[in-house]
Amino acid sequence: MDLNLEKSLQWILAWFSANASHAARIALVLVVALLLLRAIRVLVPRIREHLASRQESIEDAKRIQTLMRVAHYLLSLSTLGVATLLVMGEIGISLAPILGAAGIVGIAVGFGAQTLVKDYVGGLLLLVENQIRVGDMIEVSGKTGIVEEVSLRFIRLRDYGGNVHFIPNGTITVITNSSLGFAYAVLDISITYGSDIDTAMNIMRKVDEDLRADPEHAPRILGALEIAGVDQWADSSLVIRGRIQVKPLEQWNVRREYLKRLKAAFDAGGLEIPLPRMKLVQ
Repeated sequence: MDLNLEKSLQWILAWFSANASHAARIALVLVVALLLLRAIRVLVPRIREHLASRQESIEDAKRIQTLMRVAHYLLSLSTLGVATLLVMGEIGISLAPILGAAGIVGIAVGFGAQTLVKDYVGGLLLLVENQIRVGDMIEVSGKTGIVEEVSLRFIRLRDYGGNVHFIPNGTITVITNSSLGFAYAVLDISITYGSDIDTAMNIMRKVDEDLRADPEHAPRILGALEIAGVDQWADSSLVIRGRIQVKPLEQWNVRREYLKRLKAAFDAGGLEIPLPRMKLVQ
């Protein structure tokens, strides 16, 4: 055995022999801390799932899950911090100078770590104001993806390609959330200038009715198709704009299915899908 290690073990054993009462209290603190950490690890997820299951909306359930994850982190950190201070006190290390120095160091660090403080303050506001939750589809800082984690320090996003983005909360200025309450599947339908506009709109409405009657897709849709009208005169087409109100995160699925069915309906109705054309004048 290494000589230094042997001396260290002898010193520890001698200290415990000479300070039996302190050793007993240290052991008690460690046991209690381990039991608390175990309880936090087991109970917090159960409480989170129980509270989430009692919420009336998916949005409230997501918020509960996000807040409980942060609570789990804070409770674990607090337990470790208190246990460490109690053990240091039993060993004989005076806590007053440490706490005083910690205050001074905290002020110095505060000036030097303003970005870190800004991140934590921003994260707290995000959670309290319920701006985003785990599972939301958001766009932030030029990145778009599903929120996998919201902490006091950062937001973790995973985009469609599977890439993971970590965005510090202090750098966030604008968040676009596509998952709050409801969404719209926005449709820009192009037809040729020679097509009948009313016929095209009637086909669009019929496709919407069939889609809402389909048991597979009906649960995703909250409202009928709203046609705004002719939105644009493009180079080789007229653009009819409409939208369908859907449940959060369903706008892309509904839009893809609607466009697939509309293509078949236009073909059956004899409506031509516009193609780029060029006219040469001599």
